[in-house]
Amino acid sequence: MIDSKAFRRYAHEFADWMADYLETVEALPVKPNVRPGDIFSKIPDQPPMQGESMSAIFGDFKQIILPGMTHWQSPNYFAYFTANSSYPSVLAEMLTATMGAQCMVWETSPAAAELEEKVMHWLRTMIGLPDDFEGVIQDSASSATLAALLSAREKASSFRINEAGFQDNRTFRIYCSTEAHSSIEKGVKIAGFGRKNLVKVGTDAALALDPGKLKEAIERDLSGGLTPLCVVVALGTTGTSAIDPLKPIAAICKEYGLWLHVDAAYAGTALVLPEYRKMIKGIEEANSFVFNPHKWMFTNFDCSAYFVKEPETLIHTFEILPEYLKTGTRGEVNDYRDWGVQLGRRFRALKLWFVIRDYGLEGIRTKVRNHIAWANELAEEIRKENSFTLFEPQNLGLVCFRYTPSGFTDKEKLNDLNNRLMKSVNDSGRIYLSHTKVDGWIILRMVVGQTNVTREHVMGAWQLLREKAEQLIDR
Repeated sequence: MIDSKAFRRYAHEFADWMADYLETVEALPVKPNVRPGDIFSKIPDQPPMQGESMSAIFGDFKQIILPGMTHWQSPNYFAYFTANSSYPSVLAEMLTATMGAQCMVWETSPAAAELEEKVMHWLRTMIGLPDDFEGVIQDSASSATLAALLSAREKASSFRINEAGFQDNRTFRIYCSTEAHSSIEKGVKIAGFGRKNLVKVGTDAALALDPGKLKEAIERDLSGGLTPLCVVVALGTTGTSAIDPLKPIAAICKEYGLWLHVDAAYAGTALVLPEYRKMIKGIEEANSFVFNPHKWMFTNFDCSAYFVKEPETLIHTFEILPEYLKTGTRGEVNDYRDWGVQLGRRFRALKLWFVIRDYGLEGIRTKVRNHIAWANELAEEIRKENSFTLFEPQNLGLVCFRYTPSGFTDKEKLNDLNNRLMKSVNDSGRIYLSHTKVDGWIILRMVVGQTNVTREHVMGAWQLLREKAEQLIDR
């Protein structure tokens, strides 16, 4: 086992490796060239009986683990949505890991609780939310959405379901678009509503939720004796970054007395730009809102900012007070263990504080504006290319497109061609893309948002796509 002296030596060695890694990650294959079981087979079947040297452990990390990692911090990573990092965030994570604090209530780490409260006030101002929203850091948007669904359930039942379970004859209904994230469906299942009571409402041509169809669905359920409960609005769907029209949906929720939850997991960071605040017109009618700084605000996973208009409803939904958790400060401070599912909580606010202070609001805005500008430029290049088709509207830093060479019209063959193109570029290790499906068509997705991505990386990826596409046709 290493002692303090060895810890100091290895900490310096690890820090040097970390700095080298972040400087050179661009040269590594973005996606590893491994098969299922490759890493597993290299790890001994039994744990060691005696302790091993840190040199050996670190050596195996570099020889076994690193070659099997996808490098999310590579500027050539364009898949899914980013899970960003940055130098200040990593430094803060090092401090957090060193302190090893469990920040469940104010008394277990007063500074952690008060910093979280202040940083959430900062974020609220940075993205233009009304002052009557209060925030808490969750691990993910999935957890935040579950918290919203449970809060809506308990408020509608006067908190009786928490006490006695589902005992009346009401069947609650939850609404989202057909393009909404799978975490909503998971949350509906966990909250006990039943998957069949998630109503997936049709979308418009831009794949955004259609308010008219939403109202029809609500009226249909009311006529059938069902109980509309909650609407989840997506500001930036996962597939194509479609933006649901918040203001008319908020008016419908107000008319029918429904809980309105806004899922802006990816797109919420764009609200630091005043020109994108139009996305949240109507936000004053929302009950809850979530976005992930770990997606596009250069903060290490996990860090999800969840805002609620009525924190007392959230607290009443989750609070349990056994004797061993009673403190003399209860009621005077925020005990964030009562603001979500988890009792134990990491000190997530520190890394967010470091990032905001290191970059400053203008520094964050500059990066986000650049990402959007480069995505728009890529979209324009795709529009000009006869053998590619851009999916429109193109929103924020996500660009969706298909390879559609002349002479190919069959959907199955074109889908196969696009899958092969994606596999070809991903297997090259030079970039990493992901896909979605719209109306049965395979759509390739390219997200411009990694912390250190540049215009050159974006245009280089586009050049590689064209080269690989030509090779597919030439075969």
